[in-house]
Amino acid sequence: MKPWPTKTLGEIATVIRGVSFDKSQVSDEPRKNSIPILRAGNIQDSLITDSDLVYVPEDLVSEEQRMSRGDLAICMSSGSPAIVGKTAHLVSDWCGSVGAFCAIVRFKVDFNHRFGSYWFHSPVFLQWRDNNAKGANIQNLRRTELEKLPIPVPPLSEQEQIVKLLDEADELRKLRAHADRRTAALIPALFHEMFGDPMTNLLRLPLNKLGSLCKVVGGGTPSKKQSSYWTGKIPWVSPKDMSGDEVHDSEDHISEQAIKESATNLIPAGSILVVTRSGILKRMLPIAINSVPVTINQDIKAFIPASECEATFLAAQLRILSPTILGAVRVGATVQNLETDFLKQLPVLQPSLSLQNEFARRVAEIRELEAGQAAGRARLNALFQSMLHRAFRGEL
Repeated sequence: MKPWPTKTLGEIATVIRGVSFDKSQVSDEPRKNSIPILRAGNIQDSLITDSDLVYVPEDLVSEEQRMSRGDLAICMSSGSPAIVGKTAHLVSDWCGSVGAFCAIVRFKVDFNHRFGSYWFHSPVFLQWRDNNAKGANIQNLRRTELEKLPIPVPPLSEQEQIVKLLDEADELRKLRAHADRRTAALIPALFHEMFGDPMTNLLRLPLNKLGSLCKVVGGGTPSKKQSSYWTGKIPWVSPKDMSGDEVHDSEDHISEQAIKESATNLIPAGSILVVTRSGILKRMLPIAINSVPVTINQDIKAFIPASECEATFLAAQLRILSPTILGAVRVGATVQNLETDFLKQLPVLQPSLSLQNEFARRVAEIRELEAGQAAGRARLNALFQSMLHRAFRGEL
């Protein structure tokens, strides 16, 4: 096969770097004559999410900086791109822009912008990004370096054929993700089927205060100055580790000495961990059950269920009640705070232990189904990455 010619990104596209705005110019809600701004967190693997958008006065954004269909929004600190228009909430006339650590890539004529998007997800680009990103704290790409990026430019007909094949593989990933989301909705649906809505309690189930059903334990941070505290194998969970319904491990670990000589406590497996102090409480309430003994930092509270309360049942109920709980969050200057006393006084359903155990058994079956789906999702992702690698070596 004849090798493809290459051109620099600057030859086939215009790269427009994102702009930083003063805090006084930014709002969390749309205002009259304002324009939405994508930040790094809004760009996630071929998708642009509209949660946590910020808005600035539209007269601060030039016409060139306003995105349109076919533009790529790129996170310059991670390289993750997305095409405007791929998601339903971003339509062809969307006129948002990008903030700091992001850039717009606007392809010129005779180049398939979806081919360009897939190129920015390829292992070849990711390796180039890692070799060229610079910075002491945040690894970041410079616009001038990005413009020098060499990109293969096969004939337009070949670009379109490659895009067709990759689109089909990507669609399989999306169908898998959609099925996984439907499975995730089974647990709250099962709860409502068995116990009704805990907000209204139309089934007239017994109620009890959360603090009466659980022992509430706080955490702490061992001194960073004592290196021996941070050389152990005991998980030390902070909000960044609370991304799922279960916690099996953590990014940081501490020693038994740290537990003895600091404010943190060893939490037994099967407890319910709730983030009570974090900026994330502006939009969600992280709740997880720890499958192994852990320690926690001061931003988390552990609820250790008494013998008459089953953890899986109680955690599921707290997730359903999370809108009510988040309504009690106290907004601070930098973080949000959830009072422990409020949680202790929270009324929760307390059906018979046999019903709680039956719920937990059925949830375990759903979790087993989810594990199988996760394995399938991993295989599809591996296949897609293999196709990306082969595509830009001219092997598809």
